[in-house]
Amino acid sequence: MFDGFLKSLSILKKFLFINLIIFLIIGSFAFLYISNVKPNLIKDKKNNHVQIIDNTIEHILRLNIKFEEEDIRRFLFSTRFLFQNLDRVILFDNQFNLVGDTDTLDLDPRSFSNRLDIVQLEILDEKTSKKITETKNINNEKTVSLKDILTNYSWSKDYGKSFTFIQEGYDQFLLTTVKNVTLDNVNIGYLAISENANDVKLAIDERKTFILRTAIFIIIVIFIFSFVLNRYFLKPIKNLVTYTKIIKEKSRKKTNINELKERNDEIGTLSISLDDMTNELKKRISHAENFSTDLVHEIRNPLTSLKSASEILNETDNQSQRRKLINILNHDVQRIERLITDYSQILKDEVALSKEKMKKINLKLIVRSVVDDFNSIYETKRSIKIILNDLNNEEEYFINGIENRVEQIIANLLDNSISFSEDNKKILVEIFRNDINEIILRVIDEGKGFKETSTKKIFDRFYSNRPDNFGEHSGLGLNIVKNLVDLHGATIKAANNVAKKGANVEIIFPKS
Repeated sequence: MFDGFLKSLSILKKFLFINLIIFLIIGSFAFLYISNVKPNLIKDKKNNHVQIIDNTIEHILRLNIKFEEEDIRRFLFSTRFLFQNLDRVILFDNQFNLVGDTDTLDLDPRSFSNRLDIVQLEILDEKTSKKITETKNINNEKTVSLKDILTNYSWSKDYGKSFTFIQEGYDQFLLTTVKNVTLDNVNIGYLAISENANDVKLAIDERKTFILRTAIFIIIVIFIFSFVLNRYFLKPIKNLVTYTKIIKEKSRKKTNINELKERNDEIGTLSISLDDMTNELKKRISHAENFSTDLVHEIRNPLTSLKSASEILNETDNQSQRRKLINILNHDVQRIERLITDYSQILKDEVALSKEKMKKINLKLIVRSVVDDFNSIYETKRSIKIILNDLNNEEEYFINGIENRVEQIIANLLDNSISFSEDNKKILVEIFRNDINEIILRVIDEGKGFKETSTKKIFDRFYSNRPDNFGEHSGLGLNIVKNLVDLHGATIKAANNVAKKGANVEIIFPKS
């Protein structure tokens, strides 16, 4: 459920929510820490008080001091070293009568201005305290005299143990510890010591201030980071999403994709990549639409011819005319078959090319292999000899390419040259390096050559100027070659031979 809730939030809300959870957890630990600091610091003070009280009681019992004003006064003067770190020491007899108070003695140069006649009491016995409060008529306030505290202490279950209480005001933090004094299991009096523990209050305030400042600093950092996250990351991503929706819905709304592309960070790179991908998809869609339109147009012509020839064939009894019509039907069927086959091959090539990777290959080995395969077929079938000529006489012509696609380029060129050539002719395949270390592959035939003034047209889709070979070619062979050549970063050009009849097709591969 929690995971589903997080998934439903935006990135910014997730960030703020997670930070809120972390902040609450840290805040809880900080609250527990502050809550435990005060008791721990008071506990340390109390332990010191208990040790002083125990030492004082030990001295009183060892010296057999009676809880009378004169004995206690002499004792306080003689043991003043015990109370050097204390602000006040008070002794009572077992009837809660005051028998000694350092505030009335010149034991320390410090001024004992804080009177403990009224102090805050941590209730030891709620029932007893209530009785005392009602008797004193203090209107349910939790402040009673030190004698009342001793009375309450004498009736409590903690009697016999050291009891510590605090008096906290605006500018003071007094810590007082009391304990009874017993001799032979008989209570003979009470001892109370007090210390101004402002250092405890100061330590607590410092920690609270530090935690508060830290919390404010963290909140400011989170706010700044949230602003930066939203302004420079989330908002551009939303703009990219809007851009994709506009493209998907074919809307005419304007987008700020160009502003995002100008960024020099990952968002800019992503924007450029997304825009390039979108433009490439548009090109592919346009290419597919144009290709489909051209294909439909090319198929419609032989279909029209098929329809006309089949109608005339049913109406004529002339055998010579019927044979001509049957030949037309065969040619049209072959042409449609070639169109569909080549179109299917182009689609397969586009899918395969997106998956295949370039690697370093030896062009000469591939050319030699294809030439040998064609020679084994056409040298016997039509006495056409294909000759491989290495003008540089090298064994290695390395290029970056896809081996089976390079084979397809060479095979299509040779197939095109053979279709133009007559029997008993030669086709020359040349390979060499030019002055700038580019690799040149040239296919020269002795066929009819090109009739076009501009030979760039021969690489267009469905272009074929072969009236003598009607129906034998789809007009896609050289277009496939052109696409594969472009894929390898190479260039292709065609021309008629100057010295003799025939055509010359040249591919220039860049140096690897």
